[in-house]
Amino acid sequence: MFLAELLTIAIYFYVSPCKDCKNYYLYYLSHKYKRYFCLPSYSRIIQLWPRMLLPLAILMHYLKGEETGIYYIDSTKLAICHNKHIFSNRVFNKISKIGKSSYGWFLCFKLHLIINNKGEIMSVKITKGNKSDLSVASVISKGLSGKLFGDKAYISKELFHQLLTNGLRLFTNLRKDMKTYLLNIQDKKLLNKRSLMLFVY
Repeated sequence: MFLAELLTIAIYFYVSPCKDCKNYYLYYLSHKYKRYFCLPSYSRIIQLWPRMLLPLAILMHYLKGEETGIYYIDSTKLAICHNKHIFSNRVFNKISKIGKSSYGWFLCFKLHLIINNKGEIMSVKITKGNKSDLSVASVISKGLSGKLFGDKAYISKELFHQLLTNGLRLFTNLRKDMKTYLLNIQDKKLLNKRSLMLFVY
């Protein structure tokens, strides 16, 4: 099977109505598009997935969004299993870690994402679940300049000054124990539009 066909199958999964890869491949793709693809078995296609990692990363780099000067940063968990099965789970047991989100503890990876004000993806990084958002923010925001809006997880003087020297100004909501500061009305409106991230996830 050609690499272009594999990439098409992988990308089309996210457009399809299917929630898991197995049903998508065995039932949806096999019946709906059997004339278009000469499909190998499901176990064989799973073995071929690692071949697509580098081409998908290159494709994502070329399809990244336009630099507008207004960006939003956030992270979300990629849970591996239910909390009840954390200690019996063997999938990714050597590389995944237990991390905490606003909903509690999970065995997971973390997806860190920066988008522009149009909702286009600018930068992505997947880390272990116990990785701090602060440690990743400066890495994935390299090469960007303008304004960066995030939630309270990104409050740090060190990160603020580090990003400012790179030409990126960080805006976050305040914690209850923090001193208030005046924000430009335009910046306040942009900060309230962080919910744009939910549509990307």
